[in-house]
Order: sequence, then structure tokens, then C-alpha cells
Amino acid sequence: MINRIIEYSAHNRFIVLFLVFFATAFGVWSLWTSPLDAIPDLSDVQVIVFTDWPGRSPDLVEDQVTYPIISSMIAAPHVKYVRGESMFGYSFVNVVFEDGTDLYWARSRVLEYMQGITGRLPEGVSPRLGPDATGVGWVYEYALVDRSGTHTLADLRSFQDWYLRYWLESVHGVAEVASVGGFVKQYQVEINPTTLLAYHLPLHQVADAIRRSNNEVGGRLVEFNGTEYMVRGRGYVQSVDDIKKIAVGTNGNGTPILVRDIGQVHLGPDLRRGLVELDGEGEAVGGVVVMRHGENALRVIEGVKAKLQEVHKSLPPGVEIVPTYDRSDLITRAIHTLTHTLWEELLIVSLVILVFLWHIPSAIIPIFTIPIAVVLSFIPMRAMGLTANIMSLGGIAVAIGAMVDAAIVVVEQTHKKLEHWQARSVGRASFPFWSSRFPSCRSSPSRLRRDVSFDRWRSRRPFRWPSRPSSP
Repeated sequence: MINRIIEYSAHNRFIVLFLVFFATAFGVWSLWTSPLDAIPDLSDVQVIVFTDWPGRSPDLVEDQVTYPIISSMIAAPHVKYVRGESMFGYSFVNVVFEDGTDLYWARSRVLEYMQGITGRLPEGVSPRLGPDATGVGWVYEYALVDRSGTHTLADLRSFQDWYLRYWLESVHGVAEVASVGGFVKQYQVEINPTTLLAYHLPLHQVADAIRRSNNEVGGRLVEFNGTEYMVRGRGYVQSVDDIKKIAVGTNGNGTPILVRDIGQVHLGPDLRRGLVELDGEGEAVGGVVVMRHGENALRVIEGVKAKLQEVHKSLPPGVEIVPTYDRSDLITRAIHTLTHTLWEELLIVSLVILVFLWHIPSAIIPIFTIPIAVVLSFIPMRAMGLTANIMSLGGIAVAIGAMVDAAIVVVEQTHKKLEHWQARSVGRASFPFWSSRFPSCRSSPSRLRRDVSFDRWRSRRPFRWPSRPSSP
């Protein structure tokens, strides 16, 4: 079969060159469109269901939130297993699907099954899905630092949550920007129990009054002199004084009881479960950029850097963004290692062939064959959705050594066959090119056909051991 392939390729060189050109062009397209990353993604196909239930103990969260979600998700199609984790005020459920399952198909199945457990969860509890990313999706991390000391950690966290986070989430390929560190601002009302008891007010009545006051309502239209006016009630809380003026009840004489009469209102930090520290200089506010599943990590990181450069003028005075983790450096070094190895091997094998064989066309052969073989290797990678990472690029770099050995062996063997062919004066005499340069190789067509027929007969003749003389 191999001989027939070689013979067909020799007689149809145009077709072979056309196929090689088409395959090389398709390989170059696969190379440019293959997603680049540094770490191979070996994680399972999983969907994270996150539930926030503040102030509840882990055992209560386990019984009323985590268990109902797990018991419902185990019946979803193509689910391998479901893992649940309950913490103080939080619940995490990881639904792991079988290998080869499409991630977005799995997310749609999880959303479908979550509709059946809405009535089994406590009031006010709303589960939501995690980002459409994998475990290696953390591609970029940064920290907000104010070296001038004019902004507090709460101010930096507010800027991160309400401005910078949404700017970066608009970059193509970014699934989520998680905020860490700092303090989340909240209005805190500290009630005096003695005063509350003196006014005969239950605590839930105070909470309901504050919740109802932070609301806006719409009314109907009022017409005056042919002009319509829209009536609405504006009740969003804008400052601490707005909360202090909220009426929570009345005393026996009809005088309203305000929040400031029963306690103190001020701004304070939300409950924290951790902090972020930068280079031993103190706490900082950070952000984690999570890449969407199947995206090009290098392209996403470049987009994030471009967006940060674009919004640099919109940062508060004295605030700067310090990168703390950038995977693009590792990706570019892996690509540089592959290209350096490729050029190094091409130079070495060309010099070896040129020194030992002293034949320039033979030295040029590896310069064309090895890069084409490397480019063709990206075609199945692109078809299977594999990323060009350290493992795959390292495998290609190792394979270059094997291809170099094969190129040297093939070229040397070809020269050896040509020498034997020339020595026997068979084959080259039929071509005018070789007959004009090697007069000793000239032969008549009849002798050429006779030698070829003899070689074929000798190759097909079965081998027989000589018979032993019989003993007397």
C-alpha cells in the first residue's frame, strides 16, 4: 500500500501539491482560531447553583436549601453526581455531568429542574446559577490601591462593585468579575431594647416600616388645563437622615415615633468572611476576572487590559490598578518556547544534512516539511475543541525531534538508493537529465527492460534451502 501511495504521488505531483497547499491553509486557519491558554482544562462539566440566605446556620441551610436542591438535581439527565456544601448563610451545589455534555445544554437542564423546587424553598430564597466558566477560568486578577490615603476600603469596594466591575464585564469573553476584600457599605440601625419596650413596639414592625419606606410607587395621571402630570411617590433612601425620619408607629397621643427616637442610624460594613492583603502593605480591594467557557484566554486578557487602559482616566484621584495575576505571560512564554524550538531544530537538521550529504535541495526539505507537519497538527486540535496550552505545545515540541530524525533518515535513505541505482546503471539512463550528466549510466531500452524484468522475477522467486546429500 505504501509503495502504491508513493508511486501515485510521484505520477500526480500537481494533485499532491494542491492537497498539501489546501491542508496547510486549513492548518493555518486552525492555528489562528484555536483558543490559547496556559493550563489544560481537565475539569468536569459542572453547573454551580448558589443560594444566599443571610444569617442562617449551616445546619438550617443544609436542611431547607441544600438538600431540596440536591434531591431534585440527581434526577436530571446525564448527571454523574451532585455535591452540596452548606456554610453560614450560603449554599453551594455542584451538579457534575458526564464527559462530553455541552455546558450550555447542562445549564438549561439545571434551570428546568430548578423550577420544580421553587415552592419547596423558604420564602425569599432565590437560587441562581454560577458563571458559565470552568475551574481554570481565573485568567486575570488585580487590586485597587490608594497610596494617597484619601479613600477608604469601603469607598474602593463601592467603586469596584458599581463601576469597574461592569466596565470589565462588557469585555468579550468575560463571564464574571468577582469582587474580594474591602468593606461593603450598608445602613445599620441599632435599636435600643429599653426604648423599644417602652413604646410597646415589636422589632418586626420596625423592620417592616424601614423596608416599606425604601420604595417607590407609581400613580395615575392628573390633568390641569389640558396638560397631563404623572403622579408617583419617591421613597428610595438616599442618606442616613432619610432612615432617621421613618415613622415606625405612634404613641398614645397620636405623635409619630421615628427611627431616631428608638435607636441610632449610621453607615457600617457588612459581615465579612475574609480579606485581601497586598505585598504586606495592608488590606486592599481586588477583583478576579473569570473567562467564559471555550474562549481564547490570551484574547480575553488583552481585552481586559485594553479596557483598563481605556477607563484609567475615570478612576478616582489617587487610585491605581495593580495587576496581581496575569496568565498571558505564561501563554506567550509557551508560544515562544515552541517557536524557538522549531527554528532551532530546522537550523540543526539543515546543517547536518548539508554537512554530511553536501546537497542543498536535501537540506531544504526539512525546512518545508517540519513546519507543515506542525501546522497540520492543529487541525484535529481545532476540530476537537482543544486549547493550545503548555501540554499540547510541549507535545508538539517533543514531536519535532521525532520528525527531525525521520527527515534525516528519509533523506539519507533516498541518497543511498540513488547511489545504488546509479551503480547498477538502471533507471537513471532512461531520463535525459541523468544521461547527459552521467555517461556511465547510459543503457539501451532493451537492457533496461531486461534488468527490470530480472529484478522482478528474482524478487518473486521463492527461496529454497539446498538439499542435503543423503547418507550412504
